[in-house]
Amino acid sequence: MKLEIVHELLQEWGELIITTAAGDRFEIHLGDTQFDMERRLLTLRSPQATYVIDGDAIENVTKHYGHRMDG
Repeated sequence: MKLEIVHELLQEWGELIITTAAGDRFEIHLGDTQFDMERRLLTLRSPQATYVIDGDAIENVTKHYGHRMDG
């Protein structure tokens, strides 16, 4: 999937779950994700780490809906 499409969907929806060609899944948000279109990279900053993801290796995007957290 093109990085530009992922960027557009995130701008529209605000939160996405992406799956890479390697099978890794990431939940990304507008506030913690940056796009580098020139280098084709997506950078996700989380409390645990900063992830640099090959933007052109994203194979699947899921629009994530808000829900109540149980527990």
